[in-house]
Amino acid sequence: MSFGGHTARKRFGQHWLRDERVLDSILSAADLHEEDRVLEVGPGRGALTERLLRSEAAAVHAVELDRDLVSGLQERFGADPRFSLREGDVLQDPLTFPDGGRASKVVANIPYNITGPLLERLIGRLDRPVDPPYRSLVLLVQQEVAQRIRARPGHTSFSALSVRMQLLARCASICPVPPRCFQPPPKVQSEVIRLEPLPADQRPAPELCRRVETLLKQAFLARRKMLRNTLGGVLPHDRLQELAAAAGIDLQQRPQEVAPQCWVALARGLNQADSAASCS
Repeated sequence: MSFGGHTARKRFGQHWLRDERVLDSILSAADLHEEDRVLEVGPGRGALTERLLRSEAAAVHAVELDRDLVSGLQERFGADPRFSLREGDVLQDPLTFPDGGRASKVVANIPYNITGPLLERLIGRLDRPVDPPYRSLVLLVQQEVAQRIRARPGHTSFSALSVRMQLLARCASICPVPPRCFQPPPKVQSEVIRLEPLPADQRPAPELCRRVETLLKQAFLARRKMLRNTLGGVLPHDRLQELAAAAGIDLQQRPQEVAPQCWVALARGLNQADSAASCS
């Protein structure tokens, strides 16, 4: 196969994962079976693609932005009837297979410069999740992002992203990935994570999600301040304190100390208060 002397391009965030143990860990975490159709984002030169095609998966569809890699990937894997490839932008182009079907699982070595938008494309927003969701996503991301996604309340990494992602999916760490595992090595630590999106009946209702989003933006804009200061204008203090206490929240807390379900409970209380006020 030939990749035409292609070298990793900084503008595409290209770092080739070459560590065999990490590649094996990704495949194991994906837990592929014969009914699975896999979407691979950014296959690069195909180190992970090769393993995916060795698995029991029914089909593997790759999306690659760098057109100079596409011919090499097609040469390398095109003879396998389970393999299909789209040259395009994963943030804009369809993510469906050539037959119009959807993937059941996603495996991706995410370019770090598009992590936020790509997570939104694959998981959705809190108030507008991808539906139906993928069964699982195994993603190689910057470790700082992984820590924020899976952080628990009170941890320094806990953020609005932590709340959003944990209300949308179960999040687990698979393995750390140091820079030496890539060619060329990135300047940051990386981590493989697995996300299992929650079904609709386990996610907060859309009207609650919209209220949670409003609260998160308001509170985390000044994450060092106590909630009694950042949320003080939402309701009169006594009423806000009453609803917060019912939700398991102390207004002396800072936003990074509040668990995701407590934000949902506060949103529910505020929505009910709004509804009662409009009926009176």
